[in-house]
Amino acid sequence: MLIVGSIVLRVDDLEAEISFWTAALDYEVREPRDDDFAVLRARDRRGPNLSLDAVAAPRSLPPRIHLDLYAEDQTAEVARLTSLGAREVPWDKRPADADYVIMEDPEGHRFCVIDAADWDGWNERLGAR
Repeated sequence: MLIVGSIVLRVDDLEAEISFWTAALDYEVREPRDDDFAVLRARDRRGPNLSLDAVAAPRSLPPRIHLDLYAEDQTAEVARLTSLGAREVPWDKRPADADYVIMEDPEGHRFCVIDAADWDGWNERLGAR
């Protein structure tokens, strides 16, 4: 059996990316960490880690891989992520009824914020409310 243990992003500014992604996902840095590599994990230890690797890598657009972040309140999350330094990415081919907003972190890593208010996994993920 396999599970996704960690998703690795190549970054230029490790400290800035740690700051953004820990705030964006409410993750914490797993200690010990290296000067050029950090593993971020969910505070409740559920879900995949996000590892940040300070190795120069050319940016490609469109990216070959990106994160889809599910949001209970997409509008609020887009605003919160923007306040943390993310930017919305305009795309003229986005359908009018799209359930996603394309964004990028301060270094340009793309991700989508998905309107997942009706996702049936919230109770399992967050525990019965």
